[in-house]
Amino acid sequence: MSNIYQFQAELLDGQEQSLSAYAGKVLLIVNTASKCGFTPQFSGLEKLYQQYQQQGLEILGFPCNQFGGQDPGSNSEIGAFCKKNYGVTFPMFAKVNVKGPEAHPVFRYLTNNSKGVLGNGIKWNFTKFLIGRDGRIIQRFAPTTKPESLQEEIEKALQ
Repeated sequence: MSNIYQFQAELLDGQEQSLSAYAGKVLLIVNTASKCGFTPQFSGLEKLYQQYQQQGLEILGFPCNQFGGQDPGSNSEIGAFCKKNYGVTFPMFAKVNVKGPEAHPVFRYLTNNSKGVLGNGIKWNFTKFLIGRDGRIIQRFAPTTKPESLQEEIEKALQ
């Protein structure tokens, strides 16, 4: 697979979404969790979305329960939590695995084509992948990287 647009994933409401619908956009793909120390990053992600969506940024959230069982709720519970507590309006997908043999194909692609500090596996919630308008990975960011610190990289990608 040469870029991210060749995949599809299920949205929180159960509809299949082809990532080709985002072709030509800059994407920030994040594995999220509702009960994690990094959960407040939803606020920063939503601010980035509000600030840059009109210029072509899409943030795609993928809930995951693989790290400390920190997203145990159903897809509808996760969606309600994100909207109520953080005002999330960016697309949220159905809960997925992001590591191991059951990892969603999107995350297999992302991890096989980018390296983190400790190799290419995802180590925790809120790992972020910045994808260029061509569907290729620009950069990977650690869970500790705050969304607001990504502005410069996002602005470069949007040019």
